[in-house]
Amino acid sequence: MNNSHHHSGHPHSALIQELINCALSCEKCLTACLEESDVTMMAHCIELDKDCADICFLAARLLQRDSEIGHKFLLICEEICRLCAAECSKHEHEHCKVCAEACEKCAEACHAHHGEVHLA
Repeated sequence: MNNSHHHSGHPHSALIQELINCALSCEKCLTACLEESDVTMMAHCIELDKDCADICFLAARLLQRDSEIGHKFLLICEEICRLCAAECSKHEHEHCKVCAEACEKCAEACHAHHGEVHLA
């Protein structure tokens, strides 16, 4: 059995925790956005929060099971985290600030782990 595609030598527990923290921050942010007085103004933030939460949870699951595409998927994860952080940074709400910080931190963690991986 060939396990050359696996990265078992690299512990992912800290990154997995970062991904889960980010996803939970996004879930909390989107829930709070839905309770804002002007929900329409928060629509793009809500959309990105949903995408970012889903993608971060999936990335955590892929890394947990040592998927062959786990590291490549971190490229996508980094991108959505940066988009979400940029959108949340435009708003003054505390939940958006917390989410932007979590997304930025997660984007950096993803970047550090996917290294020089490029999509084929």
